[in-house]
Amino acid sequence: MQATTLKYKSQGVAKYYFVAALVLFTAQIVFGITLGLQYVIGDFLFPYIPFNQARMVHTNLLIVWLLFGFMGSAYYLIPEESETELYSTKLAMVLFWVFLAAGGLTIVGYLAVPYAKLAELTGNELLATMGREFLEQPLPTKLGIVIVALGFLFNISMTVLKGRKTSISLVLLMGLWGLALMFLFSFVNPANLVRDKMYWWFVVHLWVEGTWELILGSLLAFVLIKTTGVDREVIDKWLYVIIAMALITGILGTGHHFFFIGLPGYWQWIGSIFSAMEPIPFFMMTVFAFNMVQRRRREHPNQAALLWAVGCSVVGFLGAGLWGFMHTLSPVNYYTHGTQITAAHGHLAFYGAYVMVVIAMISYAMPTLRGREANSRRAQNIEMWSFWIMTIGMALMVLALTGAGILQVWLQRMPTENAMSFMATQDQLRFFYWLRMAGGVGFLLGLLTFLFSFFAKPGDEEDTVISGASNLTPKRA
Repeated sequence: MQATTLKYKSQGVAKYYFVAALVLFTAQIVFGITLGLQYVIGDFLFPYIPFNQARMVHTNLLIVWLLFGFMGSAYYLIPEESETELYSTKLAMVLFWVFLAAGGLTIVGYLAVPYAKLAELTGNELLATMGREFLEQPLPTKLGIVIVALGFLFNISMTVLKGRKTSISLVLLMGLWGLALMFLFSFVNPANLVRDKMYWWFVVHLWVEGTWELILGSLLAFVLIKTTGVDREVIDKWLYVIIAMALITGILGTGHHFFFIGLPGYWQWIGSIFSAMEPIPFFMMTVFAFNMVQRRRREHPNQAALLWAVGCSVVGFLGAGLWGFMHTLSPVNYYTHGTQITAAHGHLAFYGAYVMVVIAMISYAMPTLRGREANSRRAQNIEMWSFWIMTIGMALMVLALTGAGILQVWLQRMPTENAMSFMATQDQLRFFYWLRMAGGVGFLLGLLTFLFSFFAKPGDEEDTVISGASNLTPKRA
């Protein structure tokens, strides 16, 4: 295997963030399978890990490990795009340990202490911020997240300011700053339930369907530039159009969460129209990825990273675009809101749009971070198998949840008389829940396969070098 060195030494801090992200990702999937079992075996692990605790851990781990992935990607990408060393490697490492400790202690708190007691112990009476879905973090954790975010943004902003400015680094910076600013609404917890839900969606929706899409677009563009050799000017034009559409549709598309929470009726029109347009930027990403692959001027030795990047655009369009569109119009959402159809959309959208783009960055960057030009062919083959195992496992989960959601609507929401109760309906969905479990186990096996690829050694039949002397070799005619 041909050795290689990083272009900028400070990029090495990304390795810590990527390793932490993968460990937390694995823990998230383990808790997800625990939740799946609790759907079909109601007292599984009770009273040691009740459903409400397992769900908090599952969703919070998702957020935390993706943030680790975004931060690691930024620390790898920004020095290379800016053509300068990171402003402060020491600050990046200090923030890493602070964030990891805060996240770990919060998870321990969720599991070891009843939630009401945890709120009492962490000073929630001083500023009540706990008790809201996805934002269950205690006040000290939220404050820690803000401190880490400010230090992180200061570090990468100073790096960009002292170096070259590119479209990719500026779009990434805008997405990361937007992410941090939107999180401040998590500290706003008004007594009025309508205002509470409105501010809550300012965090949740404007993260995943707003600022995170800017991060997604910039990371995807970076990987495609590196793996295809297409001119930067071409990719920049695509990137600008995609993020413009993402912001236009994403910001006003927040209205599809305002349908039935007490806000004026015009939000049903605004939310329906603009959220119906939200698949457009994801479709554009799909066209963008395939276009770049078709126009590639070189064959990169890391084909696994290219597979993850293309897969991200396709699965992201299916999950965030198609499955989102299925129930985004207000007359449909009236029946489907909060059913398993919502869960199907959420799982596929997060996997396609954000999980896969972080894995694409890890797949591209980790060989260099480990002193290699690229992973061996055997390791890449294992990694490509992990791609298909994880994707098929997720597809089975999503199809099962979609079937469960359709039946749930039919039995519980549609009838005007003699509708089934919630629990009676859940009994009718057990077959789909077992299918979901099978998909979840398959997904975990795919993730373990991906982790195994890091330890795979070259086969006996392989050359000692995967490719030529450079990271990019000319494409054969």
